Amino acid sequence: MHILTNDIIFPEVESADENGLLAVGGDLSVERLLCAYRNGIFPWYNEDDPILWWSPDPRCVLFPDKLIVTKSMRQVLQNGKFRFTRNKSFGQVISACKTTERKDEAGTWINQDIVEAYTKLFELGFAVSAETWREGKLVGGLYGIKIGDVFFGESMFSTESNASKFAFINLVQQLQREGLKIIDCQMRTEHLISMGAEMISRSIFKEKLKMHLGSFT
Repeated sequence: MHILTNDIIFPEVESADENGLLAVGGDLSVERLLCAYRNGIFPWYNEDDPILWWSPDPRCVLFPDKLIVTKSMRQVLQNGKFRFTRNKSFGQVISACKTTERKDEAGTWINQDIVEAYTKLFELGFAVSAETWREGKLVGGLYGIKIGDVFFGESMFSTESNASKFAFINLVQQLQREGLKIIDCQMRTEHLISMGAEMISRSIFKEKLKMHLGSFT
């Protein structure tokens, strides 16, 4: 297990254990978080634990042109029930991701330190939020980090059926028109697989990052 120091340096991702755990410690400074993402590393830990850094193999990703929009979701996109916005209410979105109860999950990994760190990234133009509204109320959304032509998804929430999917699909389609090449979904879930996500090796994921992160590599 690699213990991080004050230096903004991570070990090679190939040294992660079989579960993808790479390192422990460090901080959530803007510099360290950006360094982590551009190397295919992300923080994920419980509130009472030290910061844990991960780089799983294989990696769950979605290529925008492989996004699956079912017939039922096309109807949701078109029927006017929901309204989509981007970067209009980042604070509300990350707070909802922190507090919204999820099926089969006892709690959340998003603590106040995470909220403050990613809010700083949002203020600097790196973090992105997508919002789903119904009758003026926020009912779903997600947030993540965008560097170059890569979007690193972090968390989503929904208080109404299909609300998070609505935000996700709209965001992916919008970012694709802006040149987005790959979405990092981090860990595999059936929800993501059903929308077109797939598993690729960590080595291929690293190659994709080098290709699409632009000047941040």
